Amino acid sequence: MSEIEILPRRFDAPESQELIRAALADLGRRYGGNGDETPVDAAEFVPPAGAFLVAYLDGQPVGCGGWRSHGVDGEEAELKRMYTAPAARGRGVARAVLAAIERSARDTGRKRIVLECGDKQPEALAMYVSAGYERIPNFGYYRDAPGCLSFGRTL
Repeated sequence: MSEIEILPRRFDAPESQELIRAALADLGRRYGGNGDETPVDAAEFVPPAGAFLVAYLDGQPVGCGGWRSHGVDGEEAELKRMYTAPAARGRGVARAVLAAIERSARDTGRKRIVLECGDKQPEALAMYVSAGYERIPNFGYYRDAPGCLSFGRTL
């Protein structure tokens, strides 16, 4: 089994953007449209206000995810752009990226992490619940959209 390596990368780096495009295409197939219309700025993922991570297997980028500051008190982070390439699924990539994101947010003083997910992503929903995330009131861009499910977890 190959070792998963997770490294910080700029949100706008080519390998990050390649994975993000794949993530949006996957969401587009599930939900239609562009996949996710949420306003996102690469500057939101620059430490210490956020971070973006890329997972590698055998030197190839196969997954990603990041967090950005959320709320006004500086204690919350919002998980964004979690994705694992289909060929790497089932190998622990998403769980490793999620754990690394949580560590990164905790290391910068965040006490809680929140996320939005859609009801057509059963594998993601199952992972978040098994990782200790609990339903919270919907927030953000899709808060009033049918099928939007929001979750949070204390770090």
